[in-house]
Order: sequence, then structure tokens, then C-alpha cells
Amino acid sequence: MYKVGIITSSDKGSQGLREDKGGPKIREILEQFADDFTTAEYTILPDEKDQLAAEMIRMADDLGMDLIITTGGTGFSKRDVTPEATLSVITRRTPGIPEAMRSISLAITMRAMLSRAEAGIRNDSLIINLPGSPKAIEEVLGPILPSLKHGLDILQGRDAECARH
Repeated sequence: MYKVGIITSSDKGSQGLREDKGGPKIREILEQFADDFTTAEYTILPDEKDQLAAEMIRMADDLGMDLIITTGGTGFSKRDVTPEATLSVITRRTPGIPEAMRSISLAITMRAMLSRAEAGIRNDSLIINLPGSPKAIEEVLGPILPSLKHGLDILQGRDAECARH
């Protein structure tokens, strides 16, 4: 079973001025894949690059999270810095993951092209940026989780093949 850390990036959410709906939506979807994933850590932080990066490092290096999912901070606002925080802590990008998410979302709304989400690997952890909208999270997370599990199996040496048998 893979341990998942969830980080919500929200100035208002971190101050208690807005209810976080993205983090709980991620948890809800992960429960549908409970044989493979469990939420082990969850936090809400302001849209501050250094704080987000430090939390990703803590979750990956200190807590040993296998998968770190962020929600929020991937848009065009000047305060949206989650992709930059992610790029500052990963050692290898995994561009196919955000490409797949955008492709799924583009079938629903052309606004999906505005997502700046990133994904990548830090040691044995996979870090993925999801949108902040619970609706968008629901549209993309469930469909990508089976492939993420396979990617984690390969990353952590539990499987060596990407080819279908």
C-alpha cells in the first residue's frame, strides 16, 4: 500500500477563512482505491513557494510518502506558485502525468489549457499538482490512479516492466 501526503495550497484556507474542499475530495477518491493508497498526511499551507517546497521535502524525505498530491496554486494568479515549488524540489520531471490530466480535462472544458500543473520524482516519491477545484480533481484523479500505482511500482522496484503482458 502506498502512503499519500496531501498538500492544499490556499492563502484563505490556511487562515481558516475558506473551507478546503480540494484536500477532502482527494481523500474521498483515494478511499475508492484503498487497496493501493492510504492518506497518511494532510496539510493546508499558504501560497508561499518556500513553505510549499519545504513541506514537499518533509513529506518525501522525512515521512517517506510514496505519493504527494498537491491541490491548488496551479493557475495564472501571481500567488499561484505550486508548480514552481514542485520544480524546485524534484530531480526528474514526469510530463506525461500533467499532460494526461490536461487531456482528460480538455474534453470537458477548454479552460484546462490554463493549468500549469507539474509532476515529478524526488528520490522514491512522486509529486503531482492537481487543480484546486473539487470538480476538476474528481475528473482527473480517479482515471490516473491505476497508472500512478504502476509508476510507483516501477519507481520503487516492485515492477520492472511498462510493457503490457
